[in-house]
Amino acid sequence: MGNLTATRPPQPWTAPTATDPVAATLRLPGSKSMTARALVLSALASGPSTLDRPLRARDTELMAGGLRELGAYMSISDDERWLVRPHRLVGPAHVDVGLAGTVMRFLPPVAGLAEGRVTFDGDPQARVRPLGPLIGALRALGVRIDTPATGSLPLAVLGAGRVAGGEVVIDASASSQLVSGLLLAAPRFDRGVVVRHEGPPVPSAPHLRMTVQMLRAAGAAVDDTTPDVWTVEPGRLTGRCWEIEPDLSGAVPFFAAALVTGGEVTLQGWPHGSMQPVEQLRTLLTRMGGEVTLTTAGLTVRGTGRVHGLEADLSDVSELTPALTALAMLADSPSRLTGVGHIRGHETDRIAALAKEFTALGADITESADGLEIRPRPLRGGTFRTYADHRMAHAAAVAGLAVPGIEVDDVACTSKTMPEFPALWSGMVTGKS
Repeated sequence: MGNLTATRPPQPWTAPTATDPVAATLRLPGSKSMTARALVLSALASGPSTLDRPLRARDTELMAGGLRELGAYMSISDDERWLVRPHRLVGPAHVDVGLAGTVMRFLPPVAGLAEGRVTFDGDPQARVRPLGPLIGALRALGVRIDTPATGSLPLAVLGAGRVAGGEVVIDASASSQLVSGLLLAAPRFDRGVVVRHEGPPVPSAPHLRMTVQMLRAAGAAVDDTTPDVWTVEPGRLTGRCWEIEPDLSGAVPFFAAALVTGGEVTLQGWPHGSMQPVEQLRTLLTRMGGEVTLTTAGLTVRGTGRVHGLEADLSDVSELTPALTALAMLADSPSRLTGVGHIRGHETDRIAALAKEFTALGADITESADGLEIRPRPLRGGTFRTYADHRMAHAAAVAGLAVPGIEVDDVACTSKTMPEFPALWSGMVTGKS
C-alpha cells in the first residue's frame, strides 16, 4: 500500500484575529535572496565560505541540495552558520528545483560549468514558470541544453566543464532572476559575460543590485553603469563570511500587522546599509499610515489603527504585492497597485489569485494586466486558497487580523521561505511571541 498520509489534504488554518494592538519584538529568518546568492557564489569560489544566520527553508535547502548534487560540499546542519567548500562540478546529477525560481534560474548556468549531464525538474507548477529567455541565452553562450519545445522544465544541461561566455541579449521582463542567474556564474566563464536586456523594463531592480553587490563582495569585476547592460569579467571568486540579513519580504506581513491593529512591531538585526529595498518599503508603509524607524534595536513600524489607500508602482518590490493588497482591503480609501504584471508568472498567477480569493470574501477588487484596483468594503470570513504560494498565505493572515473566520487552506506552503510563520504569527497576535 502507498503512503496514505502523503495524499491527505492539509488541515485549514484559521488566521487569528487581533483583539488588541500587537506589540512584538521579533527576529525573523534570513533573506532568501541573499542566502541563495551566497550559496551559489560560495560553491563557485576558490576557497571555503560561511553563511551566518542563513534562511533554512524549502527554497534554500533545495539550492544547497542542488549544489551538493553538482559536487560542492555543504554543511547546513547548524541553523546559525552554514559551511560551503567548493569542489569540481560533475554530473550525472539531478536538481530538484521544487517551486523555487532561484534554483531553476541560478543553477542551469552553474550546471554548464559541470562535466556531465545535469537534469532539472520540480513541482508541477514549476513547469509553467518562464525559463525560455535563460535557455536561449545559455545556448548563445555555448551551453548545450535539451528541453521541451515549450522552453520550460524538465530540462537537461549537457555540461562540458566550461562555458565560453561572451555577449548575449535577453528579454528579462518576466524576472530579474534571468539576469542574476547568468551574472552569478559568469566569473567562471572563459570570457565572462556581457548581458544586454531588450524588452519591457526588468522588474525587481533591487534584486539585481543585490546580485551585483554580492558579486563584487566575492571579488568579481562587474560594470553596471550602462542601463540594461551588465558586464562581468572572468576571474576568481574568493571565499568569505556572508552575514545574511533578515528577510524583508517575509517581514512585510508583520509590519502590516502594526498598521492594521494600531500596534508596534520591531524586527531585530537590521543593518543600516541593507542590500534590500528598505527605503522603498519605508515610503510605502508611511504612505499607508505607518511610522517607520531604524535604530540599534531594529526596524520598527508603528500604526495608528487607520490604514490609508495607496496608489503605487510596485515593479521594484513586487514581492510585497500580496501583503499590501491585504492592507489595502482594510484601508479608508481606494488603492491602485501597478507595475506587477510579471507576478502572473510567480508561484501562481498572483494577480488573478488575489482578485479571486478576496472577491470570494466580499471584496471589491479588479485586476488589470499589470496590477489591482481595490475599493475597500467590509469582508467576511471564508476559505482562502493559497495555490501553494507562501505570499498568498501571508495576505490571508494580514486580512484575518481584522476579519474573523478566514480559513487558509494550506498554511504549510509558508515553509517555502519561512517554516516558522504560523507559530511566529500566532505568537505575535496573542502576545506570546
